[in-house]
Amino acid sequence: MDAVKEILLQVLIASLPACLFPLCYEKSFNYWSRNWESERQEERRGTKESYSTGFMLTCMISMLLCSLFSVQLWGVIPLNFGIVPLFALMLYGRLRDGIALALLQLIIYPIFAVNYTITGLILETGVLLYPIILLASNRFKNSDRYGKIVLISLYSVIGELPSAIFPLLNRGLNFDLDVTIIFAAIANIVTTLLIASLFIYMIEGTMEKEKLRLQVMQLSRKYFREAEKLQQMMDAAPLSVILLDQQHGIVSINDTFLQLYRIEHPSAIRDDLLKQKLDSVLEGFQLESIITQVEKTLEGESKSNILLHNGDKTYITSTSPIKKGYTDETIGVVIILQDITELEALRKELNHVERLSLVGQMAAGITHEIRNPMSVVRGFLQLMKEQSPSSLDHYYRIVMEELDRANCIINDFLSIAQNQVVNMERCSLHDIIKELTPLLWADANLRGQSIEVGLDEQVPSLFLNAKEIKQVILNLARNGMEAMDGKGQLTLQTKLTPSGVEMIVKDTGMGIPSALKEKLFEPFYTTKVQGTGLGLALCLSIVERHGGNITVESEEGSGTAVIVFFPITESFL
Repeated sequence: MDAVKEILLQVLIASLPACLFPLCYEKSFNYWSRNWESERQEERRGTKESYSTGFMLTCMISMLLCSLFSVQLWGVIPLNFGIVPLFALMLYGRLRDGIALALLQLIIYPIFAVNYTITGLILETGVLLYPIILLASNRFKNSDRYGKIVLISLYSVIGELPSAIFPLLNRGLNFDLDVTIIFAAIANIVTTLLIASLFIYMIEGTMEKEKLRLQVMQLSRKYFREAEKLQQMMDAAPLSVILLDQQHGIVSINDTFLQLYRIEHPSAIRDDLLKQKLDSVLEGFQLESIITQVEKTLEGESKSNILLHNGDKTYITSTSPIKKGYTDETIGVVIILQDITELEALRKELNHVERLSLVGQMAAGITHEIRNPMSVVRGFLQLMKEQSPSSLDHYYRIVMEELDRANCIINDFLSIAQNQVVNMERCSLHDIIKELTPLLWADANLRGQSIEVGLDEQVPSLFLNAKEIKQVILNLARNGMEAMDGKGQLTLQTKLTPSGVEMIVKDTGMGIPSALKEKLFEPFYTTKVQGTGLGLALCLSIVERHGGNITVESEEGSGTAVIVFFPITESFL
């Protein structure tokens, strides 16, 4: 009975590192998980080195206790299972730990041995296997579970077998005693196998468990990273997105919808909307249409779109099903709300512009046809004038002047409405101005005004249509002259700028009120009694065909400057 107690005590002590290994591994793994930032470092450290220190300490304590409580069964067979935790450390632990514990075993053996001999040291410590086990450590770690069981069992049995067999070979034959000792030796070897298997079972089970736990952690982190990416993609979308479950509960929303919801509920946050029902969130929308659309999608309809109105806003709503894996089961719905209020306004404006364009084309056609009967009327008026008394000449003159004025209006209107492409060629803006200067001087002298011309010699040749530019200069100059009551000075100058050429027509009139400047280039808008309102509109149309623009600088009481800009470009070749 005492022998059984001794065997059980040795088994418990030798099994101590195996039983404590899960605790050591978990504590060490959690420590490194908290202190390592890199997941790769965490995995490598957690699965290889983080448990080595604790495992070495428990193996060392187990080996010391096995040596301390070692006995000889029936005074013959040494009972010390400390060789099993030693071999387990050599195979699983770091090389330096295995060497250190092996040296410790050789040191403590003489201290605790019952009958110390050199032969006992060699046989009972298994010192001859140390180099083999240390060299086979890497191969052992790369083996599967069954391979590890075979190797550690083989090494443990080989290390324990000499100490169990040598006493039998060294004794004389005594059948009764030898049967008991042989049975004890076999039990010793079987117990060694069981302890070695327990080590493999506990260590491998713990490491596989932690490996699975690490994989679950990595998958969880990957899942949360992908979920964050998906949420960021949804938030970046300019459309309102709502994810629903099968019971119409809101699972997720994006920032665009949250901003839309905050128009009516300024203090709302994302968490307030999650898990709420769709009907409580989309109050004010055509709820019945949306619910019907969602139900159809849950029942299997692939995708549907409807147009909704909420106050003065217009939305187009799209619903799509959320499928579950390979089963193709619909587990939710994606609702996308797109605000198309501005698009609808632009569409209506485009239709309006198209109608205006059609009216303009019709008006251009009508005015073109009107000129023919007006020419006939003017011709017959001249004929009637020749056959009428001279007392009626002033009436004929008034009628023909009005006909000429109407014809001029028609010509200007057609020039604006047609917006035809004109031929341009490289020419000098200064030559055009110099050609018109005598005509402008004559007109100014009749009005009692003067003209000052200042031309920048650095202005290069431009791609222009000389006929149209003459028309622009004449219109702007005569507008300036008419704006000056009585005497005044009209300035016509050119200037080279980094981006193009400016032609400035400046008068010393009363200026233009700021409220009227925005309307100057609108067709048929005029402040003159006999004006048509087409002169400036025609000038703007011509300049824009040349790729330029017109700006007006004016203050009441200080005159007006009209600046015509022509870009320096080869685009008109």
